[in-house]
Amino acid sequence: MGQHSGESGIKVIDRSVAIVKATTAGPRSLAQLCELTGLPRATVHRLATALEVHDVLARDGDGLWRQGAALTTAGSTLLDAAQHIMSALVDTTRESVQLYQRTGTTRTCIAAEELTSGLRDTVPVGSQLPLTSGSAAKVILAHSSPELVDALLPQARFDRAELDEVRRRGLAESQSEREVGLASLSAPVLDPSGTLVAVLSVSGPVERLRPSPIAAWGTELSAAAAELSSVF
Repeated sequence: MGQHSGESGIKVIDRSVAIVKATTAGPRSLAQLCELTGLPRATVHRLATALEVHDVLARDGDGLWRQGAALTTAGSTLLDAAQHIMSALVDTTRESVQLYQRTGTTRTCIAAEELTSGLRDTVPVGSQLPLTSGSAAKVILAHSSPELVDALLPQARFDRAELDEVRRRGLAESQSEREVGLASLSAPVLDPSGTLVAVLSVSGPVERLRPSPIAAWGTELSAAAAELSSVF
């Protein structure tokens, strides 16, 4: 006999789908997800966090749960638009350019453009890097939930005051933070609601980006990130 009421009989899947469906009309708080699904708070939090790792759900700057890139066209739109913008940024800066998205408690490189020769920073697509060091990590945490920030800051190479500065400036930089001799600067890619979609970064040897990566290419990176944000 088949299942009824839209249930498969596999409890974890049915509960996960119920949580996802609860975000269809817009971002929801954890309490709202519990109310809409009738599930215990601990269950909702555990499943929503697991769905977040797979980009099925995501959290906005206010910590509200929304549908993630895996359920929207944002992922393909982002990569299609990014290729030209990133190539132009490489031509301008003569440095490497990466695009990152948060994946759980790491950041994953989803696109990269490199110089064809010379000394450069190479980050292969698919690389997972920590959220505790580097300019891209700062941008991600500056737009993350307070819970994630509280969990990761004790191990981070930066502090809460620097995250406040990143939010104010719209840019982050690092020098020999993730890797000795490497410098970078990063800017947020935002959707119309102000939610972080991705992070656009320029990276290269410290010697070429001294004394400040932002002073070197901050204006150009901000313009590129704004252009990429405009596709949403």
